[in-house]
Amino acid sequence: MWLYLIAACILIFIIVKSWLGRRGPNPFAVDTRRPPGPIVFDKAAKRKVIKNVFSPEKVPENLDAIVIGSGIGGQGVAALLARAGKRVLVLEQLGKLGGCCHTFNEKGYEFDVGIHYIGQMNEQSPLRVLVDQLTDGQLQWSPLDNPFDVVVLGDIKNGRRYNMKSGEKAYTDELKKSFPGEEKAIENFMKLVRKVAGRVQDVTILKMIPAPIARFLHRSGLLNLFSPFFRYSSRSVAEVISGFTKNKELQTVLSYIFGTYGVFPDKASFSLHAVLIEHFLRGAWYPTGGASEITYHLAPTIAKAGGAVLSRASVEQILVNSNKRACGVVVRGKGMDPMNIFAPIVISSAGIFNTYEKLLPSELRSKPEIQSQLGKMKHGEGGFSLFVGLKGTKEELNLPASNYIYIPDTDLQKLEKTFFNASPDDAPQHIPMLYISSPSAKDPTHEERCPGKSTLTALSFTRYEWFEEWKNNKVQKRGQDYESLKGAFAEAMLEVTIQLFPQIKDKIDCYTSGSPLTNDHYLGAPRGEFYGAEHDIARMSPDTAISLRAKSPIEGLYLTGQDIFVCGFAGALNASVVCASEILGRNLYIDLLKLRRQILQNKAKKAE
Repeated sequence: MWLYLIAACILIFIIVKSWLGRRGPNPFAVDTRRPPGPIVFDKAAKRKVIKNVFSPEKVPENLDAIVIGSGIGGQGVAALLARAGKRVLVLEQLGKLGGCCHTFNEKGYEFDVGIHYIGQMNEQSPLRVLVDQLTDGQLQWSPLDNPFDVVVLGDIKNGRRYNMKSGEKAYTDELKKSFPGEEKAIENFMKLVRKVAGRVQDVTILKMIPAPIARFLHRSGLLNLFSPFFRYSSRSVAEVISGFTKNKELQTVLSYIFGTYGVFPDKASFSLHAVLIEHFLRGAWYPTGGASEITYHLAPTIAKAGGAVLSRASVEQILVNSNKRACGVVVRGKGMDPMNIFAPIVISSAGIFNTYEKLLPSELRSKPEIQSQLGKMKHGEGGFSLFVGLKGTKEELNLPASNYIYIPDTDLQKLEKTFFNASPDDAPQHIPMLYISSPSAKDPTHEERCPGKSTLTALSFTRYEWFEEWKNNKVQKRGQDYESLKGAFAEAMLEVTIQLFPQIKDKIDCYTSGSPLTNDHYLGAPRGEFYGAEHDIARMSPDTAISLRAKSPIEGLYLTGQDIFVCGFAGALNASVVCASEILGRNLYIDLLKLRRQILQNKAKKAE
């Protein structure tokens, strides 16, 4: 055993030292923050950035890289490369930039699409420092209420409510207060959460060190020996939590956050679950000015280096040269003939299925390495969205800046089975959980943009197969049967929302909804999933972590976004750091932490 350990340490030292020696430019060499400017409300000024429509003359010359998709994974890596002096073109098929970070308007109401709340945006946290650097400190954040999450169990009107409070001590104390006699179980659970989530960086390390070393660490057993994250990655949330307590209600409350990654506790990895709990222990934040502010402040960073972020640019194929190296893309602007755009590096933020199955030339899709990666992934469950426009301000409607998670029963497996085994017609009456929040209440500037108007968003699961027969029909022309089924889900979700917030009943001005087909059309989600590839136990295994790396099996083609790391804003943004590190040949996490330490030291000196 000791010989294995010594050999492993020597081998890792030699190869990692060599890898760290490949020093490209440092995107974090200088702290670029400046005092944040006022929120821009001028629609024309915003439109120039977030609706910058593709045309051939807008394509910069001498590109260093092309990025497919303008979600945070795509814009994040483009901004990192731009800060390293690279000229990057980001192409987005939708009319608005941002992917899941974009907003849309319906009858004068503004709705977010995928940014509902983000953790670890406290000042000088590593994630906050990263975002501040990519946006020059211009993207501002507003904290949610405390509690940031409210879990409602059982009957919607008289169900038990559990408050998830900001701060680890407050979070834990509130759980203990709600479940007297379970104090020890709660303490032990939180201790394990800290232990496992505290080593999430092991996923990053596994993806960034040379693959042969990563495989040796895994197959020799050293990875499990030293990594709590991977020791628990193969155990389900339900299994681990049931080991702490037999109290079904407490089990459900400790599991409630499963909706943020889209997998029920019996199939989800405890390691990912622990990361999500820890992510929000300090509270939650929302972008001031709405989710579109993310793109509004990222795009200029890319443009300053000579790049561009363009919408209505559908990438139809990744180009490869005679050496089978990616060298550009075929792109079609709206109403235009397709054109070739060339660059030595192509980065896809379109998801692993879209990238490999739709964009690669057919002769490359069958490569064993690509088929191996695809074999380790599967599509996540589809998502359904409800968007409600309300007459009145958040004060008049008493709308909280908190999220409400409604779960009708403590038997989560039964809820899951009943719903997913139901017929499409019966399924709306068996929705297993519902996330409800008010984007307008979270954003203190919303009233200035949309005076006298408020919004609610509700999200839940649904099966893609229930809507699949209409997949080839055009948007808004899918027929009465499709609209009827979509309407049944929307009305069932609206009914629960009204019961939870009865004060809105007579204030509803409009509502619209999105099925998995909607997600496919507007977000490029191939089976309508919210979170890309399924985040189940297999997804969090060492084999998958090692296999799904930023550098693809095709030379010159790189991957970013939530399929390469984990779901959500933070997960996709971390994927962009891993991707940019691979391209630039340096560990950007080390550079980021050095800059953070410098910022903290400068702040301490000013305080003296």
